[in-house]
Amino acid sequence: MGSPIYLKIVEDFKERINSGEIKPGDMIKSENALCEEYSVSRMTVRKSLNVLAGEGYIYSVPGKGNFINEPNQDKYILYFNEMTSIESSVEDTQLLDVNIIKPTLEIIFNMQIPENKRVVLIRRVFLSDDNPVAYDIKYIPYYRGIPIVEKEIHYATFPEIVAKKKSLFAINKELKIKVQKPSEELQEILGIEISDPVMVIEQKMLDEGNRPIGWGVTYFRGDFFHLQAVSSFADKSNSIY
Repeated sequence: MGSPIYLKIVEDFKERINSGEIKPGDMIKSENALCEEYSVSRMTVRKSLNVLAGEGYIYSVPGKGNFINEPNQDKYILYFNEMTSIESSVEDTQLLDVNIIKPTLEIIFNMQIPENKRVVLIRRVFLSDDNPVAYDIKYIPYYRGIPIVEKEIHYATFPEIVAKKKSLFAINKELKIKVQKPSEELQEILGIEISDPVMVIEQKMLDEGNRPIGWGVTYFRGDFFHLQAVSSFADKSNSIY
């Protein structure tokens, strides 16, 4: 079964934009002209234009029409998963700790919770060839009556851990990335020296109201870590590492 006609129109526009046939700032034809060109209804044309606008290819100026957008060369889509952003695969996970704790001031600030709200602390070490390559700490709110099943969180990613209370589709994510010198604790856990930098990825999981439902930090050995991103209009096969 072929693609819906509105998607064929979308792909035709993308090809014309990518080939340079139509350029940023160019005004595209009116809806009536597009209906005639593609022999489709106005509803089909509007559906195509909505897709193109949603993906950032075009923008609308009220009273004037639709125009080809200027691509943002600084915008990338980042792909991150604590289990797969390691040069060699994570072959095992060592669960160090699963505890219900009182929140510190740092946890209260990042989770936006009252000081009497308990949180679940999860600490793990990711292993490759029996060598520690990452140290992972996660905090999620504690809810009475929802059991903490260690087997389920052993190999779970952060969204999967917090999905106990929320649909994965309803979870928004924020990332902060930095490089720092390892603390004595990190040196011991990851088997590295003070001169070996660690890549630090701080993750915050948010619900549909932008309220934190999970916060965590993963410390990666610099020699085992990579990030993958693609430009917003690029095909995923043109990955940047």
